[in-house]
Amino acid sequence: MSVEQTQTHVSPTRVAFASAVGTAIEWYDFFIFNTAAALVFGRLFFPTVSPTAGTLAAFATFGVAFLARPVGGVVFGHFGDRLGRKKMLVLSLLIMGVSTFAVGLLPTYEAIGIWAPILLVTLRFLQGFAVGGEWGGAVLMAAEHAPKNKRGFYASWPQAGVPAGLVLASVAFIVLGWMLSDEQFLAWGWRVPFLISAVLILIGMYIRFKVVESPAFRAVQENDNTAKLPVVEVLQTERRSLMLGMGALFASGVPFYVATVLSLTYVTERTGLSRETVLFCLLGAALLQVFTMPAASLLSDRIGRRPVLITGAVLSIVLAFPFFWLLDTGSVPLVFLALVLAISVVHALTYGPVAGFIAELFPTRVRYTGSSISFQFGAMLASAPTPFVAGALLVWAGGPWAISLYIVAAAVITIFVVKAAPETFRQETDASPGQPAESAALR
Repeated sequence: MSVEQTQTHVSPTRVAFASAVGTAIEWYDFFIFNTAAALVFGRLFFPTVSPTAGTLAAFATFGVAFLARPVGGVVFGHFGDRLGRKKMLVLSLLIMGVSTFAVGLLPTYEAIGIWAPILLVTLRFLQGFAVGGEWGGAVLMAAEHAPKNKRGFYASWPQAGVPAGLVLASVAFIVLGWMLSDEQFLAWGWRVPFLISAVLILIGMYIRFKVVESPAFRAVQENDNTAKLPVVEVLQTERRSLMLGMGALFASGVPFYVATVLSLTYVTERTGLSRETVLFCLLGAALLQVFTMPAASLLSDRIGRRPVLITGAVLSIVLAFPFFWLLDTGSVPLVFLALVLAISVVHALTYGPVAGFIAELFPTRVRYTGSSISFQFGAMLASAPTPFVAGALLVWAGGPWAISLYIVAAAVITIFVVKAAPETFRQETDASPGQPAESAALR
């Protein structure tokens, strides 16, 4: 039974929208932590070290979430392939909401000493665990409801939840910057975005409860073809697909987190532009990406995933040095241009189509597990160390040239991996009953 045959009563647009809304809310929660890490966590939770070391320590807490994401991918993937995508999407959103709200209530180092950074790291781990389970379920719900010729387009809607979450996070901090003094923001204002996330989570939960289960998964269930131990099956039969998915993420992860996390401190410290100005530029670039990412993915439905991903990686190399030249000018239009190129163009091309690319590497019975492990381990390797490594390279080199080389190296990895991968955009997304998992994915 094919995906197309089972989806006639369900609008793929409605399912993709529901997946995207929930993903946007989860990434709002994720990004407000990133922004707070860049702006205040060093001073509030690591005050006993130098300002530079405190910022690096705050960026290290950022990386903890990426260590948790593969754990979430394995756990949620197992139950997503056994029990269904929808249940896991609701649970991931709930865990994210509780942990984010708790960060807003967390005492600082001044109040409880060493327990403050310990609890901060614990809650960040839970955030990462939730996001690790979120991505696979959201992308698969959209992709498995979609017609084959628009699978990349609909799978990119949850991907577009990333810039949408960044927009929400940027708006929250921009408004607070307008309303509060630096002292008020440091004392209590930074907590507000974490606390108001509770309202957004309730909205997301309501929307996700209305979504029906993936038709591809229902077909597997009805034919009693669910995997008993999905992670074991994936590791036995899908190792190549796992490696391909991981490598495809380097050209998107490194430039994106340099642009969205490091640039906040880089531009404010080196050019004197205000925090609010940089956040406003990030907001504009992220807003554009909400549209450019689906457009890039729609293009991948026409010409293939590989050409679009490779084009984005090549552009990443071309812009690696000019990106910092533009930031160093301190000119608002040029800073905005740099962020638009990095986020709205390069990241749109390298991140939007990768959802369909990774999902299409795995058969339905283990697709949640395989996609999640591949994506989350790839994110852990490519994205997690980026703010810390980039910050350390900046201190070591005394300038951004070493970070530019870091971006180039990441893009080269993706180019070689994607060139070695099969083209998947015309492939069916489901395995027939009893079909071996390894034969369902195009090789």
